[in-house]
Amino acid sequence: MLKSLSTSLILRGILALAVGVMALAWPGITVLALVVLFAVYAFMASGLEAMRAFGSRTAGPVLGHLLVGLVDLAAGVVALAWPGPTALVLVLIVASWAVVGGLVEVLAAFRSGEAAGARALFILGGLVSVAFGVVLFAHPGVGAITLALLFGLFNLVFGARALVQGIELRRTGNAVHSAVHERIPARTTSGYPQSSAA
Repeated sequence: MLKSLSTSLILRGILALAVGVMALAWPGITVLALVVLFAVYAFMASGLEAMRAFGSRTAGPVLGHLLVGLVDLAAGVVALAWPGPTALVLVLIVASWAVVGGLVEVLAAFRSGEAAGARALFILGGLVSVAFGVVLFAHPGVGAITLALLFGLFNLVFGARALVQGIELRRTGNAVHSAVHERIPARTTSGYPQSSAA
């Protein structure tokens, strides 16, 4: 279970970093290209959240990850349903997605039963997402280039957080796996532990 969860976090982090770099490298993209980029990211993030939900053993994280996945899916559908929105509509769609997704992530952190460090990363990621949405709501008149830059910066922060969280989870899983195997004594064919004196 830890391996699939860490893999989905690492993949989501890499995806967010790639989207962030592309948005920062080409800020002069058209609004339509930004809508498509955002929708593709939202759909992929939705799929990765579904992987995380069904890779979990308890109901709390499943519900939280499914809610985040549904928010991602809805944001992608709304963005593609109106492919030629003005920059203002796109800003409002992205802002809504960021605020709702961030709030769900913060709530999921308290329901997931995670360790304090992982819980702090969930909360930090959720708060960054909410702050990004609030900035966009406070200044909805930003143009497509400014939106691309803000979207790129947000994805760099979010991607780095998800990548670090995935790597830490993978390390924890490997440490637990090693500790379990060290504590289990080797068995002989007779079923009794091997003697170290032999």
